[in-house]
Amino acid sequence: MLVQLPLTFPSFNLYSTPLLILVLQGLVFAGLLFVRYGSKKNISDLLLGSILLITCYHRTTYTIGFMDWYDTYRNTKINYYLINLGLVLAPLLYFYVKSITVSDFKFKKKDIWHFVPWMIFFALKMVILIYDAQQPGFSETQNGYLVVNFQWKYLDPFHSVLLYSQMLLYLAFTFQLYYHYRKNIQQFFSNAYSLELNWIRNFLFIYALLFLYDIGQTIVNLAITELSWTQKWWLHFFNALAIIYIGVKGYFTDTGKLKGLQFDGSKALLSKEMGVSEKPKELVASLKEKVINIEEYFQNEKPYLNPELNLVNLSEALSMNRAELSEVINVGFNKNFNDFVNAYRVEAFKEKLSEGKHEQLSLLGIAYECGFNSKATFNRVFKKLTEQSPTQYLSSL
Repeated sequence: MLVQLPLTFPSFNLYSTPLLILVLQGLVFAGLLFVRYGSKKNISDLLLGSILLITCYHRTTYTIGFMDWYDTYRNTKINYYLINLGLVLAPLLYFYVKSITVSDFKFKKKDIWHFVPWMIFFALKMVILIYDAQQPGFSETQNGYLVVNFQWKYLDPFHSVLLYSQMLLYLAFTFQLYYHYRKNIQQFFSNAYSLELNWIRNFLFIYALLFLYDIGQTIVNLAITELSWTQKWWLHFFNALAIIYIGVKGYFTDTGKLKGLQFDGSKALLSKEMGVSEKPKELVASLKEKVINIEEYFQNEKPYLNPELNLVNLSEALSMNRAELSEVINVGFNKNFNDFVNAYRVEAFKEKLSEGKHEQLSLLGIAYECGFNSKATFNRVFKKLTEQSPTQYLSSL
């Protein structure tokens, strides 16, 4: 008489339940991003949705493991079908940040080369599956001949080294891309705080910290002591928490203001490093004339009162080429566009305080009247230019 063993899968416990809940929420945000990509065709939505999907997918092995899948189905072949996508994740991180920091970014055919290492790895996994599936007794065991004698011994160690090296390289390129973008927006926008995309910085730091945690865990596991499944659980839990943060911030952050701007199209007309005195006299005279025209325009028209002022609409108002205007401001005033405009806003703020405007409005209200559009931008700019907080400045009066 056959005795049927009780089915233990799925087991909802302290380890499986948090991962399951967080991963399911991550899948919801990935789905929302894919749906939005379908309607708006914004490549960044497709890339971020793919990053979330892969990060959720990588939690699958541990989630179902803690739900007792492997104990219930001893001969499961799920490890053959769950293929590591780490070699895809690294370039996706880079292309996602590039898609929102480089205006009019488009994925090109040559970019497929970034994913060739994973394609080779996938092909090898398929060879392992096909070969092992043809061996006698394959249905009675969890891991076949090639998994034990080739994948575990040779392929997995090589894949880990390649994966860690690739992630380190792509993270370095991505951080460089992001900080280059941060520098560029200072040349285009007068209120750049909302466009600094601090959450992207946090996003990169999160993946960098998870990457370092993963390396540390691997070193401990190989060189010091073998870690248990429950000790390795924390890495997956932290990844699952990251999924929610990335999904929420990525879905609700608007980057539409970057469309149509060509950050890299501006070539130097007057080199800041060379100095004005080393230029021909007629060029110096032309620069001085343009500086005077800009000063008169700012004094008379007060364009800095517009919180949405940027290099494009200012160049149109002055009937100047955008690259030319940027270079005149950099060389003639020795400031980037952001600092140049905000210096006028700070002076306007000081004038209103001297007139007693603070008796009618809050300091933030006055700042808004002077062209600032956020408390964070106002406080940071004011302290940068005066070395005092707005409140300290008011007290000094």
